[in-house]
Amino acid sequence: MAGSSGRRGAVRKSKKGPTVGSGGQRRQALEGRGPTPKAADRPNHKAFKAARSAERRAGSGGSSGSGAGRGTRARTRKGAASSEIVAGRNAVVEALRAAVPVTTMYVAGRIDADDRVREALTTATERGIPVLETPRGELDRLTDGAVHQGLAIQVPPYEYAHPSDVVDPQSPGIPLVVALDGITDPRNLGAIIRSVAAFGGHGVVVPSRRSVGMTASAWKSSAGAAARVPVARATNLTRALEDFRSQGYFVIGLDMDGDVELPDLALADRPLVVVVGSEGKGLSRLVRETCDQIVSVPMSSAVESLNAGIATGVTLYEIARQRRR
Repeated sequence: MAGSSGRRGAVRKSKKGPTVGSGGQRRQALEGRGPTPKAADRPNHKAFKAARSAERRAGSGGSSGSGAGRGTRARTRKGAASSEIVAGRNAVVEALRAAVPVTTMYVAGRIDADDRVREALTTATERGIPVLETPRGELDRLTDGAVHQGLAIQVPPYEYAHPSDVVDPQSPGIPLVVALDGITDPRNLGAIIRSVAAFGGHGVVVPSRRSVGMTASAWKSSAGAAARVPVARATNLTRALEDFRSQGYFVIGLDMDGDVELPDLALADRPLVVVVGSEGKGLSRLVRETCDQIVSVPMSSAVESLNAGIATGVTLYEIARQRRR
């Protein structure tokens, strides 16, 4: 017979007889689950994990900045995203003397106690700080390999204020705020906080990016003043300065090429925001354009610039002197 019907195997034999297609009768069963989600929305994709890591870093604001010397390490751990571990006998004792807030003290088992260990334990007992005896292996892990000498403390995340809440309306004196632009050394931040407290200032504002945060080193450098002076974090420093101006503040920036020398400052008796730039780069362009005046500190020609902390202290002293007069 002509054609393929005559070949063996051309017709499929089945007990159920010939089968036919669905003819579209089961189209609903073939429906998909919608468009493929974006990579950043898929929990198992590396883009999702990278986005979550960026959010956590933005939320902590770099509070795990540089440590307070050789014995300090900043660690990020589950449940304590911005906690900082200060390790080493000298570092721990100095932090306790400076009234740095501490949540837990870790002491290695069978530690050889000296004067520093005894002072740390006495201070922790007086302040009601929990003291945990910890195996050295666990202490090595907590301090990320730092030279802990059998002693470490955990510093909780700093609770930043909002820039608009830095000045308490009930506080005495003319409002005085210091804003930092690009300061990355925690010791400078601590020194500036100390000067703000000494000369009648009301608070400090730091940017949330490319700026130092309130680390244990900043606490120590402030010599306890950080417990009295609020530190606010601004998402956008330029916008925060504009908000201060809208509330009646004058914004002055410190720069070695200022238009006005500090002794000739005529705005000392007004509500002020003093902006301090980094020693290397100075004020950023947008921040500089937001300032009402650029002020310089007169210096000998043998000195090119002052440390940010020292320049701030000199400026705040002169403002306080003029206000008393």
